[in-house]
Amino acid sequence: MLKIEQISKVFNPGTVNEKVALNQLSLHLQPGDFVTVIGGNGAGKSTMLNCVSGLYSVDQGSILIDGVDVTALPEYKRAKYIGRVFQDPMMGTAATMQIEENLALAARRGKKRTLKVGITKQDREFYKEQLKILDLGLEERMTAKVGLLSGGQRQALTLLMATLQQPKILLLDEHTAALDPKTAAKVLEATQRIVEKNNLTTLMITHNMRDAITYGNRLIMMYNGRIVVDISGEKKKQLTVEQLLNLFSQASGSDEANDKLLLS
Repeated sequence: MLKIEQISKVFNPGTVNEKVALNQLSLHLQPGDFVTVIGGNGAGKSTMLNCVSGLYSVDQGSILIDGVDVTALPEYKRAKYIGRVFQDPMMGTAATMQIEENLALAARRGKKRTLKVGITKQDREFYKEQLKILDLGLEERMTAKVGLLSGGQRQALTLLMATLQQPKILLLDEHTAALDPKTAAKVLEATQRIVEKNNLTTLMITHNMRDAITYGNRLIMMYNGRIVVDISGEKKKQLTVEQLLNLFSQASGSDEANDKLLLS
């Protein structure tokens, strides 16, 4: 479903501020893979997601989504393949619009505009059923303005909006990092339900190693723009945080693990 082949990205090349963000990175995801991504600051995690989404162009290499080469496509042309949730809960929703209006916008993304009734009774029933998946009671508040919701509720709604049309790839860029632990746990549980229900191919960046182990069927660790650890299946399920730290130290040839990775 996603084929990243030998991509590289250098910022400020030829200057004193030159930074190699991605160094001939390759990653292949099968349909339905839920991959958690972990690594220290500057490891290249967000840069990789930005290259997949088209926010950054790559200096070399290729990116294919469901067999389509999107390497040269601009961000807006890749949008039909991709759903994305950012760290900031305020980014993915329109605060002055109602919950159902936000969902209607997401449902119509990429479709032709018409003069038909904006939200039908059938639409409302569909949105209500989708909101129930979040288990936050939002299905009873569909006419409430989104700006009145908490950060966690808005992030959960953003997640639902990003997946309403079942994208080829779902990108989650530390989407619970700005939430308190209890709220973050609820959003992560909702994430797992939505991903499993729709069999979505997902890349989720997290700084929480326990979450990286708990969620998904595969875990990758990045260091200096490369993937240094790639674990899946039963081996991933049996991992502990201590083992993950040891793996990082061995793979990176460094004892920086405790400084580079944030334990939660």
